[in-house]
Amino acid sequence: MENNDFLKIYFAGDLFDAKDLGGNLMLAEAIEEISNGRYKVSLPQDGECEVKERTAQSIRDQDFRMLLESDVLVANFDGTDLDSGTVVEFCFAKMMDIPTVLLRTDFRDSGDSTLPDTTPWNLMASHFPRTSILHLNAMVLYHECRKIENVPERLSLYYRSIAGEVVTELDKVTSQRSWLEKDKLYSVLCNTVKSIGGGDRAIFSEEEMLDTVRRKNSSGLY
Repeated sequence: MENNDFLKIYFAGDLFDAKDLGGNLMLAEAIEEISNGRYKVSLPQDGECEVKERTAQSIRDQDFRMLLESDVLVANFDGTDLDSGTVVEFCFAKMMDIPTVLLRTDFRDSGDSTLPDTTPWNLMASHFPRTSILHLNAMVLYHECRKIENVPERLSLYYRSIAGEVVTELDKVTSQRSWLEKDKLYSVLCNTVKSIGGGDRAIFSEEEMLDTVRRKNSSGLY
């Protein structure tokens, strides 16, 4: 980091039920605590609450705004099949070379698992620059935490254990050199926003685009 006091994380993943929403929140808080505030987490589930006109497009656009304004991405790649919205967000993050940690706590395998350089999901979602894969076994971690009888303390230890691994990977991936040069940031962001579409409802004004570029320029990531 250069001028910014912290890096902003966009946390992509399922947010469809109580386990998703509660788990996202607890992991986000644990990441901020473990990193001593070096990382701040933006949760789409919170950003979507601020959308006044609740349509499919307005919610989608809010998520894209939060993603492109962020410095880094943590994408939850759990499930026998990856969440399609998370994969879309990951692909757009890579258009801006946003450093990414792909977090999987699911111990099941899926995808093209017979290949030598396999990942537990479809091969098209792998092998991108400035992207780290963190594969943890949620059940093993849970067993290790069961020695704590107090349930809130057990959950705290559980999520702090995951957060510690995430922060380590974030530190690694944010130290890698970007292929995207600073003087190209504005034009690449413009093209990324154009590819998202929206017609008269562009997700960024010109001033917001410039503010986003200024922040990215001062982040030390490009």
